[in-house]
Amino acid sequence: MGLYVNPGNRQFKEAVNSPVYVDKSGLIDYTNSVLNTQRKNICVSRPRRFGKSMAADMLSAYYSKGCDSRELFADLDVSKQHKTVSDMVRETRRINAYKSNLNQHNVIRFDVQRFLFDESHISVFIKRIQDVIIRELEAEFEEYVDCAQDSYGLPGVLEQIYAHTGEEFIFIIDEWDCVFRLAKENTEVQKKYLDFLRGLFKGSEYVKLAYMTGIFPIKKYGEHSAINVFDEYSVTDPRNLSEYFGFTEKEVQEQCRKYDVDFAEMARWYDGYQMGDTHIYNPKSVVDALTWKKFKSYWTGTETYEALKVYIERNFDGLREAVMEMLGGGQCRIDPTIFQNDMTTFYTKDDVLTLLVHLGYLTYDERNSTVFIPNQEIEQEFLRAVKVGGWGSSMACALYVAYASARAYYAKPVREFPSGRGFADVVYLPKKNADCPALLIELKWNKSAEGAVRQIKDKKYMDWLKSYTGEILLVAINYDKKKDIHTCIIEKYPDCI
Repeated sequence: MGLYVNPGNRQFKEAVNSPVYVDKSGLIDYTNSVLNTQRKNICVSRPRRFGKSMAADMLSAYYSKGCDSRELFADLDVSKQHKTVSDMVRETRRINAYKSNLNQHNVIRFDVQRFLFDESHISVFIKRIQDVIIRELEAEFEEYVDCAQDSYGLPGVLEQIYAHTGEEFIFIIDEWDCVFRLAKENTEVQKKYLDFLRGLFKGSEYVKLAYMTGIFPIKKYGEHSAINVFDEYSVTDPRNLSEYFGFTEKEVQEQCRKYDVDFAEMARWYDGYQMGDTHIYNPKSVVDALTWKKFKSYWTGTETYEALKVYIERNFDGLREAVMEMLGGGQCRIDPTIFQNDMTTFYTKDDVLTLLVHLGYLTYDERNSTVFIPNQEIEQEFLRAVKVGGWGSSMACALYVAYASARAYYAKPVREFPSGRGFADVVYLPKKNADCPALLIELKWNKSAEGAVRQIKDKKYMDWLKSYTGEILLVAINYDKKKDIHTCIIEKYPDCI
């Protein structure tokens, strides 16, 4: 057993023994089905703390011949006969595959972030990765490894071993894209890293399975896109692996019953991520809420609002207006296919919004090609970023921020006359059974609140609500840029007529 070659199962054992553990072992059925096939190269990209490392630990504990994990998997779903399945021949084949692959393979498992947690490591991390793995391979396959005669690094050593023994390897790489986040501007190092991965995997006979996880899909650099042997399972195109990263609604309901926690409140705070046809809850936040019996922002504590603010302040092509619309409960159509899978290449708002999807600040509806803010936890981060970002001079933005705070009582606001600079009439209708007035709002810039309320009356905007039987307030707001002040007039309708 080594740290990187044929590692043990301690990390997965800690996960299974934790108070809150949700069984994701069904992933093993899929990876078993693609061993030594053209689908054997898998790259899973998800936001931070969405279960990627736990899944990598599980696969390592299952495949590695450096440990005995029979007891760990004995009570998990992957080891059980599913008697309700109609195709029993296929079910028998699945169970046989589980048994025949358990702790039977050479595994090379490493976390790139372990070698790249400081900028000073950027120039040496590729060599360091190869050195530590080769050292352990020498100990395991001493008579077949001749490093002195090989100038091709880790791929060359693995080829020697395969040529002499026929031994194949399963690769499990976590945080594969760390360099693209730490060295955002260093394209030379990024390209060298992609060359290393290409040399390791493309056309290599010693690869039985390659499984990589990260936040971003694989970066393409022209000829450096040659590691396109990988099938990509991203947040914008999760394919058949949606349920294995994040918690499903059924899983959260079961945990809420077990820990006597309000499921409806859990859903309001942490639901909303869409992975294909599957609704996914943020696992980090759900576990913390179950543990501490308190609903608040947990996952976003791993990132500061400053990171979000930096991206949404790049007001490409109406990005600010798109954020305002989403704060009001709306959605924004995007094309995620143009995103360059990095944190520096931005040309349109679609690039920035797609980045925010991969980072977990937005979710993507694949059916409608739209993005939106998934839940209250993330909404709070947007509100913080907007407030600190100096968007207060945008009156429409201020109204949407106000709406976000009153969403429990009001339906999504209706913007009657949207404009490029954010001056718009906005209508707020209360939700059913909410004892609140309807609000008809007119916004002005460098004019007067008196003129705004007069316009509401002169143009008979109230007719838009003529079938509404509840209380209606006319709200006129003017922003004086020179004086940097807002004035507001509120009148009750029809008393004001």
